Parts: sequence; C-alpha cells; structure tokens
Amino acid sequence: MAITAADVKNLREMTGAGMMDCKKALTETDGDFDAAVEFLRKKGLATAEKKAGRIAAEGIVSTVISEDDKTATIIEVNSETDFVAKNEVFQTYVAGLAKQINDGSYADMDAFLADKSEIDPSATVADHHKAMVAKIGENLTIRRFEKITGDVVVSYIHMGGKIGVLVEAECDQPGDAVKEAMKNIAMQIAAMNPSYVKREEISAAELAKEKEIIVDSSLADPASLPKPILNAVIAEAIEGKVDNYEEAGDDNKGWTKEDIDIYEEKKSNMNYLFNFLSDPAVQALRNIAASHKAEYLENKIFAGLVEGRFSKHLKEICLVDQTYVRAEDKESVKQYVEKVAKDNGCTFSVKKFVRFETGEGLEKKNEDFAAEVAAQMNK
Repeated sequence: MAITAADVKNLREMTGAGMMDCKKALTETDGDFDAAVEFLRKKGLATAEKKAGRIAAEGIVSTVISEDDKTATIIEVNSETDFVAKNEVFQTYVAGLAKQINDGSYADMDAFLADKSEIDPSATVADHHKAMVAKIGENLTIRRFEKITGDVVVSYIHMGGKIGVLVEAECDQPGDAVKEAMKNIAMQIAAMNPSYVKREEISAAELAKEKEIIVDSSLADPASLPKPILNAVIAEAIEGKVDNYEEAGDDNKGWTKEDIDIYEEKKSNMNYLFNFLSDPAVQALRNIAASHKAEYLENKIFAGLVEGRFSKHLKEICLVDQTYVRAEDKESVKQYVEKVAKDNGCTFSVKKFVRFETGEGLEKKNEDFAAEVAAQMNK
C-alpha cells in the first residue's frame, strides 16, 4: 500500500511522534493506522525506558483549585530542559495531572500512577506518562504532589511555574478581601520560604536540634564571640604556640609566631584582626572554642548571644513571625492577618501552606548546548 504525506501527517497529529517514525510505522504495518499507533506506542515505551535514566531537574510546578475554593492540588513534574518546561503541550499535560489528582482521592504516588488516566482513558497514568516521554522526547518525572482541603484555599505561581504555593485558611466568611490577603501571604511564602506556619508546629526535638546548630555555628564564628570569651580563646591560642600548622594537624589549638605577631599588631582594632589572620589560625580558635562548649553555655553573655540568634532564626522559619514584606510599618504576618480579620468582621487564620520549588534538592546536569547540537549533527 502506498503511504502518502497526508497519512504521515495524520498519524503524526494523532500520536505526536516524529515524521520519520510515523512513516516507518505506516510502512511496517502496511498503512493500518491502529497497528501503526500500536507500533509507535511500543517503540515509544521502549524509548521512554531508555530516557528514564537521564537527569530531569527542570520542569514546572502547577496548581489547580476546585470551584468552591475549598480543595487545591499542587504538583511538580520535571523535565530535562527549561525549553520543554515552557512547551505548551508539556504544561497542558501537567495541568491535566493536577486536575485528576484534585478531582480524585489518592493515598500516594503509586496509587495515582496505577489509576486510569483521565487524559487517555485507554491507559494508566503511568503508561500514558511513558507515552508523553516518547512524544516530548525527554525524560519526564512526576516528582511529587500534595492536596489540601479547608474553609478556603488559594494558590500562587511564581516565575512561570518555578515556584508554586498553596495556602489553606480557617475563616467563617471567606470573601474576596480574605482571598486577596491569602494571595499576598502566598507571595510572601514564595519569596521568604518559611518552614512552618507558627512555632507551635515545631517539635521539641527539632527545636533542640536547631538550637544545637546555632550553638555550634556560634562557636565556629570566633569573630562574633563576646569580647571576654574571644580574648580568652586568643590567650589560649597564644599559650599553645606551634612551629607550623601542618605538623600541628587539624585539631591544633595554638598559633604560630607569625599569627601571634599579626595579633599584637592589630589588637588595638580587633575589627580588622580576622582580615589578616591565616585560615589555620582562625581554625585553631574554632577548635579552642568548641572544646569549651559546656563551659560557655553556662556563660550568661554567650547564652544571651545564642538566644538572640535562636529567636531570630525562628522568626525567619515561622511564617506568622516573619515581617510582612508588603507592610510599611514592619508589621508581622500575624499582625497583618489579625488586621484583615478585624477589618472584615470575620475569623481568619492561616492553617497550612505548601511550597514547591522546581528541582529543589535535585542534581542538575551541566550541559554545553552547542556541543550537544554538534554531537547530534555528527550522528
């Protein structure tokens, strides 16, 4: 049977496969369209498996909200390149996945992938995804999703899908003013990346861990130690004088004559001392400070320093304690929420938020695009 250009065009539109692949499929199946689709699907699935090993760290975050503004879903789907992430076919596909999750009820990713695809009812979500890999020509990964339900939910997409945020609130009268405030808070979350809504969400174990980190990081920053402690640490470094740092080793607690001389020259203005000390000299101070950890924790000055940094850290990671970025009078997010509730005569509090950032925590491939094109041309 003669294969016409129109046949190839029609099969390409049906499957999204490449022109030469469509021509080959029709030739191999003697022009039988159903058989050609099956041929391409089998070929596509094999191609998808091959592509699955490639790094997919680009992509987009997409969100969808129910008509009653009570249920929302956020999903991240990764691609290999930003070029594909901006492709309309890819974006439409991701939006379809988000809608199916929002309309359905899935315990986890495995349950979702095993379900029938709403985009292609003839396949499971997993099989249709493999077909999309073949169609788009890159490895694609449905990385994660989350669904929330509450009195009212809003979503916010930043930088064309690089960051997505959902916010859930408790509110007895969720009108337009409240939704606008929630959208502003979603923008705050996108920009400031808090970890919790409020401090009460942080477990005692997590608080203890964070405080321990602040204690250790404070000891590792000798330049910021309270002056009496810093002077004591320096005195110990001078007393433990070494001939050279290489022989002293990593656990050294003494200074060489050269660094002692630098200290004697600069001690009248300690603000500049650390610009001149060698790296091993600073490390020696860190080692000394760490060896007195238990003692310094009993020191009221050092304890005050730690508490101040700990309080500042909590303000950074807890949404309601953050300074509201759009406020002119430096009010906190908590004060902003209370003001909106008062102005609108309603109860209003942020209950939960979800923030996805595309590719966070994933290794990204460093590619020379020109070299890749040249390699393809040479093939």
